Amino acid sequence: MQQMQYVEPGSLVLEKGDMKYPITLRVNDESFELLVEAHKPLLHVLRDDLNLTGARRGCESGYCGACTVLLNGQPVHSCSVLAVTAGGKEITTIEGVAADGQLHPLQEAFVAQGAIQCGYCSPGFILTAKALLDAEPQPDPATVREWLKGNICRCTGYAKIIQAVQEAAQKLLAKNV
Repeated sequence: MQQMQYVEPGSLVLEKGDMKYPITLRVNDESFELLVEAHKPLLHVLRDDLNLTGARRGCESGYCGACTVLLNGQPVHSCSVLAVTAGGKEITTIEGVAADGQLHPLQEAFVAQGAIQCGYCSPGFILTAKALLDAEPQPDPATVREWLKGNICRCTGYAKIIQAVQEAAQKLLAKNV
């Protein structure tokens, strides 16, 4: 056992990797016990430690939305969330959206509308749209645009993405009737 020694206040400098904290992440309805560094973004834990690569590395500054996940049902840029702050919260990644081997209606609509193109940004758009449709089942195009403004696509323009969200909204409403 390592012996503790006195350190003058303010004299301790932590190097990267020195301190790890135990956390429990609840991801896609599964719990994971992890030791993570205090400075490590949720994106890196999801990709590097849990091998959930649907959240993409993009700008790594919270601008592009490629790393979007749902945290307690709300879209967040996982590159800007420290993993230690996500402990005990519900995290949904794109890997957790499909159920029982069936694509979610949003995923189906993105394919049907040609809103995927290269696919790099699609997980972030789909998760943001899922949060929107969970909160507002019948959004108008302006509301869809407002919700999706934190996600960038360089391939499709945004018309097909907006159409896909509205198609999924109609499918989800029809299922719930």
